[in-house]
Amino acid sequence: MTSFLTKDLNTQQMQDILQNSIGPRPIAMASTIDTEGRPNLSPFSYFNVFSANPPILVFSPARRVRDNTVKHTLENIQEVAEVVINVVNYDMIHQVSLSSTEYAKGVNEFLKAGFDMLTSDEVKPFRLKQSPAQFECKVIDIVSLGSDGGAGNLVICEVLKAHISDNVLDSDGRIDPFKMDLVARAGGSYYSRAKSGFFEIPKPISTCGIGVDALPESVKESSIFTGNDLGKLANITNLPSKESIDRFVEDQRQQGLDILQMDQTEKQHKAKTFLDHNDVENAWFILLS
Repeated sequence: MTSFLTKDLNTQQMQDILQNSIGPRPIAMASTIDTEGRPNLSPFSYFNVFSANPPILVFSPARRVRDNTVKHTLENIQEVAEVVINVVNYDMIHQVSLSSTEYAKGVNEFLKAGFDMLTSDEVKPFRLKQSPAQFECKVIDIVSLGSDGGAGNLVICEVLKAHISDNVLDSDGRIDPFKMDLVARAGGSYYSRAKSGFFEIPKPISTCGIGVDALPESVKESSIFTGNDLGKLANITNLPSKESIDRFVEDQRQQGLDILQMDQTEKQHKAKTFLDHNDVENAWFILLS
């Protein structure tokens, strides 16, 4: 067995050991709002339930290791001590990954990730419509664990109202874990689907993806693409160039597929096939040809 004294490790090494050893960790999509009324949405895997009476959830927006900055979520709850904790299921995981991109303060991650906002009943922050369980909370304490990069901030939340989708209830009105289809965070780029095990999602690009709000209307409104498909398509910095699209079209023509003769529905079905194999580049080539 290899052993480590924590004092001999730098913060990144310690974080890698912890995140790869302790998991899979449930994911909280924390919805907050600042004093100007601007929504923010961000995922956190330092999260769990800690009490039923009173009902307490705790999550931790840690200070960034690389530059010791803090997340907009923490800044918002220091201004407006309310949050909605939304759980994450498989149908939304690529959008969740996209929402973790570090967009500028004031950018609405609901729109960037293609999520719908629902007005809350007891708090100001919005609920996430696509989440099967949403918890409106007041923040009762924020416990800072340090001032250096990697230090957590325990946000202790009391649940004021819970919303559970009828789609995840069984015939007795109880939550069916198979219908919930929850996803948890593992180490590196890995996640864990509760009912089927591990899978991998490439980490969001270091620069900001264009976001679902920047996708063509024909793509956003298509019944062919899932939320996960939109999340994949939106996680690019720029759309492909005309030259690269033309090369793709010619390559496909030489292989016997005349893309220019396909209608929009046919193109979307073909793009969907590429997305199912995580080939986002070729999906875009098809859609823009």
